[in-house]
Amino acid sequence: MTAASITAQGSRIRLSPWLMAWIAVLAATVALYYVKDSVPWAFKYPKSLIIPFSVWLNDLMKWLMNSADLGLFSFKEFTRFLSWIIEQPYHVVRSFLSTGFLSGQGSYAVEVFPRVSWIAMIVGVVLLGRYAKDWKLAALVGGCFIYLAIFDQWDSAMVTLSSIAIAVPFGVVGGLMLGIAGFRSKKFETILIPILDLMQTVPVFAYLVPILIMFGFSPVSAMIATIIYAIAPMVRVTMLALQQVPAEVIEAGRMAGCTERQLLWKVQLPSATHTLMVGVNQVVMLSLNMVIIASMIGAGGLGFDVLTALKRLRIGEGIEAGLAITVLAIAMDRVSQALARRPPPVHGAKVGNWYERHPYTLIVLATIIVTWALGLFMPVMDTIPDSIKLSTGTFWGDLVKYININYFDQLDAVKNFLLLNLMIPFKRFLLSLPWVGVVVMIALAGYQLGGARLAWLTGGLTISLAVVGLWAKAMVTVYLCGISVLLVCLIGIPIGVLSARNERLHRAVGVTIDTLQTLPSFVYLMPVVMLFRVGDFAAMLAVIAYAIVPVIRYTDHGIRNVPPHLIEAATQAGCTRLQMLWKVQMPIAIPEIMLGINQTIMMALAMLVITALVGTRELGQEVYMALARAETGRGLVAGICVAFIAIIADRLIGAWAKRRKQELGLE
Repeated sequence: MTAASITAQGSRIRLSPWLMAWIAVLAATVALYYVKDSVPWAFKYPKSLIIPFSVWLNDLMKWLMNSADLGLFSFKEFTRFLSWIIEQPYHVVRSFLSTGFLSGQGSYAVEVFPRVSWIAMIVGVVLLGRYAKDWKLAALVGGCFIYLAIFDQWDSAMVTLSSIAIAVPFGVVGGLMLGIAGFRSKKFETILIPILDLMQTVPVFAYLVPILIMFGFSPVSAMIATIIYAIAPMVRVTMLALQQVPAEVIEAGRMAGCTERQLLWKVQLPSATHTLMVGVNQVVMLSLNMVIIASMIGAGGLGFDVLTALKRLRIGEGIEAGLAITVLAIAMDRVSQALARRPPPVHGAKVGNWYERHPYTLIVLATIIVTWALGLFMPVMDTIPDSIKLSTGTFWGDLVKYININYFDQLDAVKNFLLLNLMIPFKRFLLSLPWVGVVVMIALAGYQLGGARLAWLTGGLTISLAVVGLWAKAMVTVYLCGISVLLVCLIGIPIGVLSARNERLHRAVGVTIDTLQTLPSFVYLMPVVMLFRVGDFAAMLAVIAYAIVPVIRYTDHGIRNVPPHLIEAATQAGCTRLQMLWKVQMPIAIPEIMLGINQTIMMALAMLVITALVGTRELGQEVYMALARAETGRGLVAGICVAFIAIIADRLIGAWAKRRKQELGLE
């Protein structure tokens, strides 16, 4: 709607066509309430018209697992073969890091070769940090792993690291291959992009169900789920990186006589290494973000410890395991970022023999051999002595008890105030809306912002929520997401503005949000559950904590990127700092801020599915119940509905931001 929607000419008032359309739609929606008894179908989608996609998907999965034949082998045999392929390297890595190499099964197993010493592991990660950047990073990474050892989280952390060590290479290689295929074939890219959109918006719980059925309850299933979850950004980054290779570099390769294959592997990929490493960093962090979710289908490790503590309300144990995941995430994030920024090797710079070129590798190998040999006589080399172990479990448990005992009334008052005055009224309002009116309004918004194509897309996706019989749960999802995003904006935008206008605060905020981005989603559940128990309020707080980063980051970026000549012009015009903010910086930064809000919505929807564990009653719970009951169709349909909500928000906000940038001359 333009600023000139209403204009006055004498006593005449002209309404713009868009404003008239909105008034008509809103009036028709309100009118439906007065004839509610006559048109009950407008408020509650008829059961007879619900399409049973979930039943069809269940039948499809049963057919695949029981009857599908691929010629030489069945579909079930094929999935088991894939499982076996992934299981072999996983078994080797886990034996190396965690269990040692064993002969025999169960209680009859005998250790043939021990696992790598914890001392050698710490030396290895310290030298990796030094290789990636400097001794400062080496000290940080070494300190993180020493923390895992001292606080008795080493064994679980090594199990988690074993899964990541297998999932990341598969995710990177798979994403690289798909990205190359998408770059070289526009038709394949056209098919690939919508699939990637769904992969990044469908909650991970949704595809845990079919994976569980196809591959069974095992660490391999967890790794397959992790690979699927983490592969999408690598595909996108690969296509982007190859597209950004300078044309003159490609032309030089062709002039040198390179074939298309040589051009790809010897020119384009080496030139895109820096950008590709950013994708590797994303794969690493997303894989680590899966450790708790994957533990639900047999992954074990730190995720299993957190999940067990959460279910049993063992506060101290849960927080300790959650902190261990955080520490491991920080170490892996910093190292992978440093490797991504590391300058590529200079062509022809190799001097000396292998030992001279790889001193750190030599030191690590020597440390592993020496600690293994000493371990035959000194158990401390293999097993962390109890004398150096510490535990903060009692402290965290006592702290939460203290807060609950001394501040329960205050916390409960805040909780009840927001529930009674904001959350419940908004929930009731959304549930009372006629689905017909909502569909029309969403379609109208799409048509106004992006034309007929966007209208058909957004309207079609909205009506799909009703067609599959999940309209009410979808509205509860929108309610929780909407409330959370609103509060995120009220908190995050002011922080982003202050950060952009104060360098010292900017550095502090930068460190804080970088740390928040490394934390796996489940970690946010621990403190809110301990303080506020389960329910919508606890879920909302977890979503706010998880999804606040993009709003802060994009607001800061938007304010800082206001063209200098506009700032100079406003200064010469005599604007105060407050006038500069509201009259110049904020209007220019609004499109950027909206993109941050868009990212926040995506993260909020992803987190909402996880908050189903704390008692919410929306689409996330539907997905979680499907996982518990192994109902493939139910989980996939609910997950796709979440994806539809995400796509609707993404397309509408993206279209508005693009239009606004064009109006401001920024695009």
